Amino acid sequence: MSGMTSSPRPASELPLWPLALLAGLMPLAATGVAWAVSTAEGLIPACNPFIDGCVSVSRAARHGLPNHLFRAVVLPAAALQGLCWLLAARWLATLLPPYRLLAALAPLGLVASVALVLYGAFLGTEGAVYRWLRQYGTVIYFGGTCICLLITGGGVQRAVAAGRLTLARWVEHAMVWLALALVSLGLANAAVAALFGDPIKGRMENVTEWWGALIFVLGFFALALAWRRVGLAVHLGHRPPTG
Repeated sequence: MSGMTSSPRPASELPLWPLALLAGLMPLAATGVAWAVSTAEGLIPACNPFIDGCVSVSRAARHGLPNHLFRAVVLPAAALQGLCWLLAARWLATLLPPYRLLAALAPLGLVASVALVLYGAFLGTEGAVYRWLRQYGTVIYFGGTCICLLITGGGVQRAVAAGRLTLARWVEHAMVWLALALVSLGLANAAVAALFGDPIKGRMENVTEWWGALIFVLGFFALALAWRRVGLAVHLGHRPPTG
């Protein structure tokens, strides 16, 4: 792998947009299948978690076959998401002069992906360690991925403003809009928690978790669409010898 291009691709180049698409599709499939199987087996109540907030994502994938299916898909998806942030950081670095937030994108993306790995690896286990990993792992993953969306979306906006990218307006702003929607969800959740006790508080936390997970899926879809529109690819091959 010798370079990254956004020009028409020869046969020796690999388009990058399918990687971002898979980074969003795999967690979506894992969560959907785990919820459907858990519902069918009577492990969770039959309801619409996006509206009713009757169950968290964790509970839908905590036991039995749903747990094994969820882990099998989410763990490689976490690695793929980390790779996407690394590639996004390198891509934007070829379009923009260096700045502090852009330099933070790659390490922050790796931290978020590791948090998702730890969460998925220990999902379904019992005890204080699991509770700690669930509490802090999800916070780090959600917070880190939200910031990565903001940094990447802001970099795309800068590149468009500088004339380095040409994208449809909604594609240009999609990642920032999604990150701001996630922040709004978090603020709404905090307000409900301050004003109400259980069961309203618990249901709101569950609803926020489901919608937040969906926002991340859409964020990777938006990244895939941007990469597809600009024809971003990685060149496959050996560098010619120098000297």
